[in-house]
Amino acid sequence: MSDIGSGDEGISSQKYHGQGMDAGGNNFDSGQQPQEQELATKMLQIQSKRFYLDVKQNRRGRFIKVAEIGADGRRSQIFLAMSTAAEFRDHLSSFSDFYSSLGPPNPESVPDDGKLKSEMMLKDNRRYYLDLKENSRGRFLRVSQTITRGGPRSQVALPAQGMIEFRDALTDLLDDFGTDDGGFKGELPEGRHLRVDNKNFYFDIGQNNRGIYMKVSEVVPSLQVKSNFRTAITVPEKCWTRFRDILADYCDKMNRAHAEPADHHQPGAAPPAARAASAQPARDTNAGGAPLCPQEAFAGSAPRI
Repeated sequence: MSDIGSGDEGISSQKYHGQGMDAGGNNFDSGQQPQEQELATKMLQIQSKRFYLDVKQNRRGRFIKVAEIGADGRRSQIFLAMSTAAEFRDHLSSFSDFYSSLGPPNPESVPDDGKLKSEMMLKDNRRYYLDLKENSRGRFLRVSQTITRGGPRSQVALPAQGMIEFRDALTDLLDDFGTDDGGFKGELPEGRHLRVDNKNFYFDIGQNNRGIYMKVSEVVPSLQVKSNFRTAITVPEKCWTRFRDILADYCDKMNRAHAEPADHHQPGAAPPAARAASAQPARDTNAGGAPLCPQEAFAGSAPRI
């Protein structure tokens, strides 16, 4: 059976140019690459394709990078958290059993989309779609990784005959390094709620492969539709202190502004300089306390004639 390519599935793989990715599947330049350590690697030759399974570790924890290199040198890759890799291994067993139960390929019985069996895995903000497919070149397992916040889809295509070999290699790595993703293991604080007028604010603490974060949601009743309107921001834990300091600085400035005299902003009130001048006693007066005329003021202490 000939090699199964991934380029004919509507999403072309990209040539590898030395760029790295983090466990979330995001590109980063070499100058911005986080400290990353490769713990182990395995290489599989399945038909004319090579597959690399690399166990890596960075400050966010451990993960497995699966890279597919075709006969033409084109490369595609996906990233699996250790717990997701364990789930993927179990799916490989069920897909392999299903594949073994299939008869010889029959073009007349293949579904229009070519899918024979499908599963989906969910991890934090990523979804993985597993599709056992059949086309004119044979049967293969396509594994696609998507990120909910958008961005390109990455995928690898594994010839069906190699699923058991791939599963066994993945099992060896998981036996050596476990299925723990790493990261924070303590108990996260409970969420908080704040109501101001007709608005509701919710503060929720969560964790994903990138670390701990705070999600601040604002819920406002909508007049156009029956449901409420919600917006949210996400603040990583590493900048909570700075976020707090900026908010505290604004609170201090507004407290000082509210503490100023009430007439400072009233219409028709004299400007501060005029009020300060009127509050000072007259410095040029005569013996009776009356202000001096211009000539007297100019004469200073000279006796009057």
